[in-house]
Amino acid sequence: MIEIRNLTKSYPSKLGPQYIFKNLNFTFPTERNVAILGKNGAGKSTLFRLLAKSEYPDRGQILTNRAMSWPVALQTGIHPQMTGRENTRFIGRINNVRSLEKYEQHVQEFAELDKKFDLPVKNYSSGMRAKLVFACCMNIDFDIYLIDEATSVGDPLFRKKAKKTLKEKSQTSGVIMVSHELDQIREYCSSVVLIEDGKLRYFEDLEEGISVYTNQPKKEKGK
Repeated sequence: MIEIRNLTKSYPSKLGPQYIFKNLNFTFPTERNVAILGKNGAGKSTLFRLLAKSEYPDRGQILTNRAMSWPVALQTGIHPQMTGRENTRFIGRINNVRSLEKYEQHVQEFAELDKKFDLPVKNYSSGMRAKLVFACCMNIDFDIYLIDEATSVGDPLFRKKAKKTLKEKSQTSGVIMVSHELDQIREYCSSVVLIEDGKLRYFEDLEEGISVYTNQPKKEKGK
């Protein structure tokens, strides 16, 4: 169960609060893999961060009894001064991983970091850091994975491995995905939540949801 109750979220601006959501109520279907779609500026990233608890609403709450991953592309929880191994151990601890030793080994192998696993993350390239975060996430058994362009990291061979792993996870756990790539959404998701004018609409049929999204009228300039 993922239930949004009376949620309001805004950001300050010179013109006053800019509301993304006002008194929003919605229940996510946790038995389906869901794509979050919406125009640029509709609130996809905001909703994603709210679900991950990396941002908080002005009012209201999100209730869940499911263990959710962090949004992989955000790379939250990684400390630049710590080594890859230390970061992995820290992430394992806060997510109650039973065997930290095995977890470290699996992450090191999956991320293909070799000896660099024991270097501070501040010395990593952006690609290396993305690999580490993806490996840390995929080696924990979450109920629901929050996926945001995560399979685009690394070289072609790593991307192939990442896609294969995510496909396996999507068949045994839930997925909530934000992506501009409709082919990727078709590969991993079976339903759509469309954000439009601060409201959420659920489409059980994936293609129907994609069709409504792609046929949304464009806003005229100045409106």
